[in-house]
Amino acid sequence: MYTATPPQVRRTGQSRAAYLTLWMFLLVNLVIVEVMFVNPSRPAPNTLTAIGRFLGLHLGFVMALQLLLIGRVPFLERRIGMDKLTNWHRWTGFTIFWLVVLHPTFVLLGYSRLDQISFFAEIPNLAEQMPVLLGMIAAGLVCVMAFTSVRMARRRMSYEAWHATHMVVYVMIVLSVIHQVYEGSSFASSTLTKAYWWGLWAFAIGSLLVNRLFVPLARNARHRLRVVAVVPETDQAVSVYVGGDRLDRLRARPGQFFWWRFPGHNSWWQVNPWSLSAAPDGRTLRLTAKAIGSTSAGLRQLPVGTRVYIEGPYGALTTASRTRQNALLIAGGIGITPIRALLEDPDLTGDIVVLYRARTPADAVLIGELRNLVQARGARLHLLTGRTTDGSQPFSPESLRGLVPDIAERDVYLCGPAAMAATVQRSLRALRVPARQRHIEAFRLGV
Repeated sequence: MYTATPPQVRRTGQSRAAYLTLWMFLLVNLVIVEVMFVNPSRPAPNTLTAIGRFLGLHLGFVMALQLLLIGRVPFLERRIGMDKLTNWHRWTGFTIFWLVVLHPTFVLLGYSRLDQISFFAEIPNLAEQMPVLLGMIAAGLVCVMAFTSVRMARRRMSYEAWHATHMVVYVMIVLSVIHQVYEGSSFASSTLTKAYWWGLWAFAIGSLLVNRLFVPLARNARHRLRVVAVVPETDQAVSVYVGGDRLDRLRARPGQFFWWRFPGHNSWWQVNPWSLSAAPDGRTLRLTAKAIGSTSAGLRQLPVGTRVYIEGPYGALTTASRTRQNALLIAGGIGITPIRALLEDPDLTGDIVVLYRARTPADAVLIGELRNLVQARGARLHLLTGRTTDGSQPFSPESLRGLVPDIAERDVYLCGPAAMAATVQRSLRALRVPARQRHIEAFRLGV
């Protein structure tokens, strides 16, 4: 029989601290940027170029902010969660796109008026200067990334293709920094502003290198991860067991995920975020994936002994964010993996209800394990099958209230496709479930 530790209701102080830190970083730096703009090293020749400089200065700051968001800073990833950070990343990306469009537009308009030539004639005129040309190339790369991030384009691309396209972000960063070195005027007005500006970029680039390169390299060298077993779960899903040295030192928690690479089996740039589908025990890690892209489909052919390279653990879908005694766990499709792991967490106490959405009973991955865990914990499981086109609306406010009458008094953990997550979010708001009680990870693309 499952024995749990005494109930422990967690507070959301860590999450609030992370949000406060992020917002304070944003606001303080914006104030500094405004002060820098009004004290440039050289005045703009006219109003149009001044507007262009204003937009360019803010573009540089927003790009540094974006680096921090894609840098997988543990302080943010483990307290805010990938889902919310991905939303920040997405909106910051579109802000960069519009600034990239408007900044050169106003600069070109200003210089075309100054040189008394047409807008289009000014383009090759400025492009003769190498720093400006590099900035134009960087702007073109930003436009490519923005186009591939549009929902219609994303739906037509595999995750692997989308991720490979977004690797050009690193080329764009290099070109942008070179452009700023030669063209910056607002942050070159004094030694202090130069120190601030390059300190900001050093912090952003340093965070990226440390968290996405140096720390993962050190951890993987220490733990020496290898595939120890590959177990088919259904015709479309497979579990991969990974062993290594001293895995307890990873401090991974049920509900978290890693970014996984399999060097030697896949290309080095192929990386996927997969949640742990079982609570880490210090000896092995287990992921369970559905054959959606080429990488996940190829997991069945992973030879035992294949090297594994991970980044993480990440994610805030853990019991550390609990605010209530009882919990509702909701999963859609392969989103059952972190939910199944959470059921093994001894800190998940109280009355537990699990809602598992699958197209058919045969599509319910890990259903046998789930039923055993639910029975051992005295929890309740509802397997919700069928198509919404047949009139089934399992996540409408009425359906959720019918299945879990006290839903507003529970912590709600959710993992599933983005469309399903959006539907559940709307219903939770309609049912007046406070935001602090909603813990969500949706399937979204992340760099």
